Amino acid sequence: METMKAILFDEPGEAEKLYIGNFPKPEVGEEEILVEVKATALNRADILQRMGKYPPPQGASPVLGLEISGIVVEKGSKVFKWKTGDKVFGLIPGGGYAQFAVIHEKMAMHIPDKLSFEEAAAIPEAFLTSYQALVWLAELKAGEFILIHAGASGVGTASIQLAREIGAKIIITASAEKHFICKELGADVLIDYKSQNFKDVVKNKTSNYGVDVIIDFIGANYFNDNVESLTRDGRLILLATLSGGKVNEFDVRQILTKRLKIIGSTLRSRPLDYQIKLTKEFKEFALDKIASGRIKPVIDKIYDWKDVVQAHKRMEENKNIGKIILRIN
Repeated sequence: METMKAILFDEPGEAEKLYIGNFPKPEVGEEEILVEVKATALNRADILQRMGKYPPPQGASPVLGLEISGIVVEKGSKVFKWKTGDKVFGLIPGGGYAQFAVIHEKMAMHIPDKLSFEEAAAIPEAFLTSYQALVWLAELKAGEFILIHAGASGVGTASIQLAREIGAKIIITASAEKHFICKELGADVLIDYKSQNFKDVVKNKTSNYGVDVIIDFIGANYFNDNVESLTRDGRLILLATLSGGKVNEFDVRQILTKRLKIIGSTLRSRPLDYQIKLTKEFKEFALDKIASGRIKPVIDKIYDWKDVVQAHKRMEENKNIGKIILRIN
């Protein structure tokens, strides 16, 4: 069996468990392409999987990494869209922290000429998650108010840009030292979650109207204030529960009286057909804008993959503004 180098861990635990070792090189399916990975990006899911709290979907590689950029080196027997040497990027269910990874031909996107491998690797998970949340789930419309929590995160910075393109009025929460990037990307109202109560600021800045859409990763600690911040027919899209999942003393009558929609979603566990359709729509909406620089990936820091431990620790300490990238060599 042919092997490759990959970032591995033998048992769940802290970042120090990660190391570069040998792992079987993936075999290419009929509708898949084999990519020589040049860069990948960190996601919270990687940290949870490393800690034993988020197993990969059935059939997915146990190697960490949900997004890749690189060069096509082999293709399946039914692949006609790509040829060897093409530069591609895309979302995968696992296996990105490695020298080689496979991706379904319809999940791969062509890297625009002006983008580096590192920039391309910063796009798939953040922007596809954001597009799904804003367009498919929240059905965000021009002129509506949207509150984006963790505005300086990967998904946060992507959501600000997509909401801006849709024509929404954007409110974000982030620590004060990260406000500059949110404003640069198009946020209208900046809230320091460490010193301000977002519910109060939302009421003030919307003249007690509230917001139409909330994108939230925090969960329990924000739930009551999120519901109070939503206007009638508001939509709360819950993408993670970083503060936990149990809410105390919540009055469910608010959901009825405000006619709220509360939608939870993950992307990794979605069927392949769903992800292919999402990728196609996102590509049609955004790829030209990415190529022109109107929409841009926000990169916090690029690490050589041998420094993966430091990269994981940086994300765990919430120091990053945008995406943390691993350069594979």
